[in-house]
Amino acid sequence: MSAPFSWLKPEPMGLYIAPADAWIDPSRAVDRALVTHGHADHARGGHGETIATPATLAIMALRYGVEHGVVPVAYGETHSLPGNVRATFVPAGHVLGSAQILLEHAGERVVITGDFKRSPDPTATPFAVTPCDLLITEATFALPVFRHPPIEQEIAKLLDTRARNPDRCVLVGAYALGKAQRVIAELRRAGYTDPIWLHGAMERTCGLYEDFDIDLGDLRPVADAPKGALIGGIVMCPPSALSDRWSRRLPDPITAMASGWMRVRQRAVQRNVELPLIISDHADWDELTCTIADVNPTETWITHGREEALLRWCELHQRKARALALVGFEDEDD
Repeated sequence: MSAPFSWLKPEPMGLYIAPADAWIDPSRAVDRALVTHGHADHARGGHGETIATPATLAIMALRYGVEHGVVPVAYGETHSLPGNVRATFVPAGHVLGSAQILLEHAGERVVITGDFKRSPDPTATPFAVTPCDLLITEATFALPVFRHPPIEQEIAKLLDTRARNPDRCVLVGAYALGKAQRVIAELRRAGYTDPIWLHGAMERTCGLYEDFDIDLGDLRPVADAPKGALIGGIVMCPPSALSDRWSRRLPDPITAMASGWMRVRQRAVQRNVELPLIISDHADWDELTCTIADVNPTETWITHGREEALLRWCELHQRKARALALVGFEDEDD
């Protein structure tokens, strides 16, 4: 009799589903890939067949030119793979189109979370707790120090800073896929109706979100701003542009950054960030431990992050667990 979950093999380049000859989020091109979401540390071009949600496939077409060999699978839909393996895509709450993947084979249920969060996000379908025998979870913020504040608190800080500095603009660094759109949507939810100005690198991704019926309000490119229009405004840019020559044209910008890493003061200092905004699209410590308890698997595998701390938590709570050693997974939160 084979060992439990022996059909799923952690390899340095990703998780290999042996009976289906398929991979989860592989870091190299393969014949058949199941992709949890569109960030570059999980998605790439070149696969023979790419299986993902329609929104993730749209993101991959935009960012990586993936147009051929695509297999769209809607949330809740089950896709049959070779080797009598069934794959069901379940919302992960991370970014637009992000999914957990439930694999069923040989009487065993395995859930791969991909990146996920459980806090509310108007731009992503909420995380769905899915019972299973084996949970494979991310661990990006798996340290007790990482407890993300309510996003309403951070958006209020942003709006208050803008109100107190009417002769300046607030330049917000945010990852171009997911984080930027979430910040914009939360600003709208807080009642901010003025135009939000975009770095050119964000225009197409924001347009894709609107193609999926996510209303981001009045967005305008910085390149088209008339003289003086940016004074008192909010400008969104990729984190790399915060100290770029591009930002010098802005009217005395207050530098802000939206990232879970802004909890670490030294990170803000290194980036010369005046206004740290603790906004993350990853689960914090409480969400990670709560998810393990809610799913209640017989075993947990932990990957790409602070594996050791979460492994220790599992041990203290008499939960069987192991840390994986996958390469190519980096936090895209900043």
